[in-house]
Amino acid sequence: MKIRPATEADCPAIAAIWNPTIRDTLITFTDVEQTPAHLAAMLVAKKAAGVPFLVAEDADGAILGFATYGAFRKGPGYAATMEHSIMLAPAAQGRGTGRALMQTLEQAAQAAGVHSLIAGISGVNTGAIAFHRALGFAMVGHLPEVGFKAGQWLDLVLMQKIL
Repeated sequence: MKIRPATEADCPAIAAIWNPTIRDTLITFTDVEQTPAHLAAMLVAKKAAGVPFLVAEDADGAILGFATYGAFRKGPGYAATMEHSIMLAPAAQGRGTGRALMQTLEQAAQAAGVHSLIAGISGVNTGAIAFHRALGFAMVGHLPEVGFKAGQWLDLVLMQKIL
């Protein structure tokens, strides 16, 4: 497995990982699917801002997952706190892919002067909560019924890691 910066050529594979999660689960609160064109624009914007967007690929070049971060909140006082996103293809889960992506993302964040990473996790996503806990994230907040999707109110769990 190799961790590397995402390219425009990866955008269809990233969408193929992201969209079933958007469409078929309560893991993310959005219902707006990603298009390769939107993802390509996101990559350009992140690169211009010096923000990593990483992919994990297997020996055959198949994309196994991705990780990135962005501003947690607006304003200069929050400039060193970022909220990250990580998503894996189902076949990549439980194989160390997520850990490798997060370790690489954390190293890049530290090098960029990021002090704190935040994970905003759907309360139904107990696997992601356990994953983040295993990586040293601490639960710092639980916001009941702040998300709504598929006719259900959903909790948001906030986890944080000081880098």
